This record gives sequence, C-alpha cells and structure tokens, in this order.
Amino acid sequence: MDEQGLNDAAVLLMSLGEEEAAEVFKHLSPKEVQKLGETIARMRTISHERVQEVVARFTNEAAAQSLLVSDTGNYVRAVLKRALGDDKAALLIDRILQGGDVSGIESLKWMDPLAVAELLRNEHPQIVAAILVHLDPDHAADIVMQLSERQRGEIMLRVATLEGIQPTALKDLNEVLFKVLAGGDKVRKSSLGGVKAAAEIVNLFRGGVDGTVLESIREQDAELAQKIMDKMFVFDDVMKLDDRAIQTVLREIASETLVVALKGAQPELREKFLKNMSTRAAEAMREDLESRGPIRLSEVEAQQKEILKTVRRLSDEGQIALAGSGDDAFV
Repeated sequence: MDEQGLNDAAVLLMSLGEEEAAEVFKHLSPKEVQKLGETIARMRTISHERVQEVVARFTNEAAAQSLLVSDTGNYVRAVLKRALGDDKAALLIDRILQGGDVSGIESLKWMDPLAVAELLRNEHPQIVAAILVHLDPDHAADIVMQLSERQRGEIMLRVATLEGIQPTALKDLNEVLFKVLAGGDKVRKSSLGGVKAAAEIVNLFRGGVDGTVLESIREQDAELAQKIMDKMFVFDDVMKLDDRAIQTVLREIASETLVVALKGAQPELREKFLKNMSTRAAEAMREDLESRGPIRLSEVEAQQKEILKTVRRLSDEGQIALAGSGDDAFV
C-alpha cells in the first residue's frame, strides 16, 4: 500500500470509531497494523471535506462489489493464482485449504525481533531456520541480526539448504510455541526455504552483517554462498532497472525516504532517479540533498532497505522486472 493509500485507510478507520476500527484491525497483518497505526498517530486535524471524500469513495467502491461466493475454496484458488501466479499461489493454497495450523509461528509475527531472538536463541539452527522461512524476510532479518555472529552463519546456511518442511519437524518447539503445526503427515510439506529465501533475508541485513554471514557460509560451502549472492539484489543494483521501472518505484516511495537513501548513493544512481522525475521535483530533490547535513549510515541503510523492499514487492507483483547480480533474473 502506497503512502496515499495508507492515509486514506487511516482516515476511513478514524471515521469508523474505536469499536469498528478495532474489528477491522483484527483482519490485518502485523505489518499492516503497524503501518496504519503509525499513520494514524501522525495525523492531527482532518477536514470534514477530506473525511467525506474518503468515505464516499470507499462506499462507491464497496457498493460495486459482490461478496456472495458459492465455492470459497475455488474462489481462494482463483484469486491467489491471478494475483501471485501458479507457483506462489500453490504454497499459500496448501496452507490455507489443507488445514496447516501455524498458530505458534503466526504469534511470532506480532512480537518484537529481540523478543523472538531471545525465544529462539538456544534452539537448534535447523529449527530456527524452519521458523524464519515462515516469517516476512524483513522480520526474519531483524531477528537474525539479534543473534551471535556464529549463529547467523549457521542459520542462514540451513535456510539456504532447506528443501521443504514437514509439519512434524516443527513439533520440537511445542513447549515454547504451543502447537506449531497440526494435521500430521496428511499435510503436504511446504516448499519453503532455499537459496532465494536465504538471499531475501541476507539482503535485509544491516551494518555489514550480510558480508560476514556470506563469508561464514562460504567457508562451509563456497558454491552455495555464490548462489545466494547471485540471487541478492542490493541498492546499487537499482542502476540495472530501466527508466520505466524507476518511475514505477518513485510512485511508491516517500520523498523523505528517497532523500535519505540517496545521501549514501553513488552519483550515477542519484542521477538515475533524478532524471526520471519531473524537472520541478528533481530540482527540489537536489536542493534537499544539498541542504541536508550529515546523516548516520544506519539511517541511510535503513531507508535503502525500505526502497529495496518496495522494488521486490513490485517485482513480485509483476509491475517491474529486475536482474540479480548473476545470470538469472527475478521476474
């Protein structure tokens, strides 16, 4: 959801009142709740006209929808395949329609990364890897960042070599996570993990941790480390995007995020973004970049990671195509 969408959703929720808004929040993911909560917290006075505009648009769009579905199972399959493609949809359909209960892991999605790291710190690396691949890559990356250097390399090695997860393999964590999976052997294993999953998590590490983790994996399996690197997409790789893709990305990110991210970028990459803006917007961005004082490297990296997440989302949605640092392409 872009910034405008977040603002509209926040206005709509605030217009509903506390009880109704609370019911809506129950159906959102942890990330969605966090982003909407932060947006609402930043809002102060909202004009009556703005509220009317948002509510009217929502009412019109909702009125055009038909919610009567005779076969919800087929409906889920059709929607997910249309949205994600056959391969990605198959992973979710298995979990949604075949009764795989991951309530224990789902609860981790709402927890602070440090709290999750403390919970998993003494678990076997294979168990930790099996849990991490169920989480969003950015959440998984934040968790791994809280672990020791030795643990990071070992866990990411296991994520990269994970070929699938049997539900029974996660039952060792019952004492900590209650019941992680239910359904026993009847549930087909999920094709989670692998080189791409490892690359997505490593890609979101900060402060040079990615290099340390890759070096640790390289010591044990040089070929595997290279495969992970080939699947990674770092901020400098944005140079490989064509102009149309850059323009699509620009529509999805806040100007403040871009200013901070570009403070630590190569001049060529700055120009790549600036030339795809309107003359007026580019001039304003140049002035902002020149007037900004020094910014902490950690802040620059954090905003660059935010842009990378947007790029990956747009790639997953099929709106842009991006090439990895190797021969294969993410499409």
